[in-house]
Amino acid sequence: MTRGPTETEPDTHDIVEVDVGDDHVATVRLSRPPNNFFSVDMIEALASALETLDRDPRCRTVVLAAAGKHFCAGADFSAPGDRSTAALYRAAVRLFRTGTPVVAAVQGAAIGGGLGLALAADFRVAAPEARFSANFARLGFHHGFGLSVTLPAVVGRQRAAELLYTGRRIDGATAAEIGLVDRLVPLADLADAARGFAAEIAGSAPLAVRSIRSTLRGDLADRVAAATDHEMAEQERLRRTPDFREGTRAMAERRAPNFTGTET
Repeated sequence: MTRGPTETEPDTHDIVEVDVGDDHVATVRLSRPPNNFFSVDMIEALASALETLDRDPRCRTVVLAAAGKHFCAGADFSAPGDRSTAALYRAAVRLFRTGTPVVAAVQGAAIGGGLGLALAADFRVAAPEARFSANFARLGFHHGFGLSVTLPAVVGRQRAAELLYTGRRIDGATAAEIGLVDRLVPLADLADAARGFAAEIAGSAPLAVRSIRSTLRGDLADRVAAATDHEMAEQERLRRTPDFREGTRAMAERRAPNFTGTET
């Protein structure tokens, strides 16, 4: 196995790690444990890594994994602002425009933007202990990262509305039942199962797989670009409301929020 940056693998400043195996499967690992909090730098690094792997003839499939306890526990609202939402979504669209199939290996939390990242992959393999939540409404906020497009496409419009309106958290078993997770495996087997799935895809003709993927995804990246423009505008509007301030404060204090529904 080739490890670390090479002439075809970007230096991502330890935000993500890239390994390319002899089985034509690359592993791209988020490397900000234990929570792998969402950030512009992380998504830019991930997009750059996937763009580079698109040009690497050794790579036919990618496993998107994460170091530490959680796949991606969402945004860290206690941290200083991380550049701009516009920069984040530009990087997200770059990620959706890449051409190599991706299998996400999800352990722990995939929350908020972390759920959006998991849904950017073609498939998700998860452990029963995994936790998924589109918790934006519980923060007084609008969802983002193209979830307007990706979540209904995977679980259906009604189920997506339920998850977005309630912000409720579901475990890996429930996620598998509703189609959010493609394969449910014991936590100890997660890495091997995700890699085995990716290797199965890599065993097919690479030009054919990319052609089929392009047909199936169609204008997905363009739809995500349009969705994130709208999502960003709504996020900017709601970020100025008392409910957003209350939602983030309640989350930090680990209590139920007391929303008022007022604009100012």
